[in-house]
Amino acid sequence: MSGARVPFYKLQGCGNDFVAMDNRVLRLPQERMAEWARRVCPRAFGVGADGLFFLEPAPAGSGADARWHFYNADGSRAEMCGNASRCAGRLIHSLGMAGERHVLLTDAGPVAIAVDPAAGLVKVQLTAPRDLAMGITVSALGHETTVHCVNTGVPHAVVLVDDVDEQDVAAMGRALRFHERFAPAGTNVNFVQVLDRSHTRMRTYERGVEAETYACGTGACAVQVVLHALGMADAELANTTTGGEVLTTSLEGGRTYLKGAAELTFSGELNADALGLPLS
Repeated sequence: MSGARVPFYKLQGCGNDFVAMDNRVLRLPQERMAEWARRVCPRAFGVGADGLFFLEPAPAGSGADARWHFYNADGSRAEMCGNASRCAGRLIHSLGMAGERHVLLTDAGPVAIAVDPAAGLVKVQLTAPRDLAMGITVSALGHETTVHCVNTGVPHAVVLVDDVDEQDVAAMGRALRFHERFAPAGTNVNFVQVLDRSHTRMRTYERGVEAETYACGTGACAVQVVLHALGMADAELANTTTGGEVLTTSLEGGRTYLKGAAELTFSGELNADALGLPLS
């Protein structure tokens, strides 16, 4: 293989998949990172992923062990991604950047992470939820829809439905994601079927991916916060996602936690020239 070879890691957390770069080695300037996400994430022409993140040491005095730069597949920078933070925690530990318990600095703030490598599980303490707004009625695709909104690191809308399998997530998700009520940033959209006070089924249309994904960690936490506020859920929920995996969310001491599987699926080398990736 001719051209510059760049090591990368591929991880997945409950079906949300990500490419990761050790920026201690790559030393890619931040102004190039969005372009890398746009070129690496497409599934036909790149590695294929919902997003791309770069890991590097946290700034001195930040109180964190590592920091990331996280980008959605379309190159937009995201403040936070729950499943990606769990994957990052697994990789940070595997690379020897920190121990099983550490802190990752994100654009949304510091995220505490606990890795259980033997079980393949990672639990993260997300930033405090904010901007909770309940019972908002919006018109989309000719229907009046009630949504509940909360920011769990990134903005989310939660829509309660009788059967998630009957939902046109692509159409309605996109309509709500770009609805003027949520402009200019837009929102992620979660369709939730409540099975009982401790179990849900959920499907998510993700902003930045612009499609339904197999799972969404911050979305599962948004569901936890909204259902608890509605008095419909206990302080811990098992959320079955589109990929069939279970994301466990909990409210503990006023904070929101997310736990689930996170796996390093493979590592390899990119041909930077073939992908047209700028290195400087």
